[in-house]
Amino acid sequence: MSERVVPPAARQRRRPTKQGVVLSAELIVDTALRLIEEHGADALSVRRLGRALGADPSSLYRYFRHTDDLMLAIADELIGRTLRVWRPTGDWRADLRELGLRMHAGALAHPRAAMLSAHRVTGRAHEIQAVEGIIGVLRRAGFPDPEAVRIYHAFVDQALAFGALDSAGTALPRAAREAEAEVWRDTYAHLPADTHPHIAATARHLVASMRSSSYPAALDLLLTAAQTRLDHLRAGTDG
Repeated sequence: MSERVVPPAARQRRRPTKQGVVLSAELIVDTALRLIEEHGADALSVRRLGRALGADPSSLYRYFRHTDDLMLAIADELIGRTLRVWRPTGDWRADLRELGLRMHAGALAHPRAAMLSAHRVTGRAHEIQAVEGIIGVLRRAGFPDPEAVRIYHAFVDQALAFGALDSAGTALPRAAREAEAEVWRDTYAHLPADTHPHIAATARHLVASMRSSSYPAALDLLLTAAQTRLDHLRAGTDG
């Protein structure tokens, strides 16, 4: 897509496309998400999207100015899908743990889209809702504003980074994933103790652990550190 702006009032198309559907921003985003998972970033072309929608490619400009505009909408939709099933309970640590795990699962459900969008800032409704919600959880827990922002930043970046990292692994062909898992079993598990004593001592744990994501453990470490920080603040110490 190119830089071509259509006034908002003129964006809605009411006539059905060739496939009998009425275009909407939501339909275009859903279709783009499906195509990205099938074809990667190459799916974000007006020609391919128009063909999938049974619509004239130029009609997409009624909803999105260019492909980056669409990419931001996709990123915001992924955030929205996570928020729709997250309900804070008042237990800040449990609430953030649940949200982090849902963010990670959402990335793995759309791995190629997650890799393309994890680093983007959308400034759109769902992202704004997420920022407001997470900072609200932290402020209500008793974190001072600077600490709330610091922990928010670390929490979100950690979730997005692990989502992108693990999505990249998920997007690999199955044979490649299996070959990498075998490296831990066939190489690391057989390194001699006289040359690699620490690997040899922990080999069985490495083989068992390295096949799965470390995000749950990393998330727990972050939340434990945040709890410790909050305890220090409540006690009037700074450590």
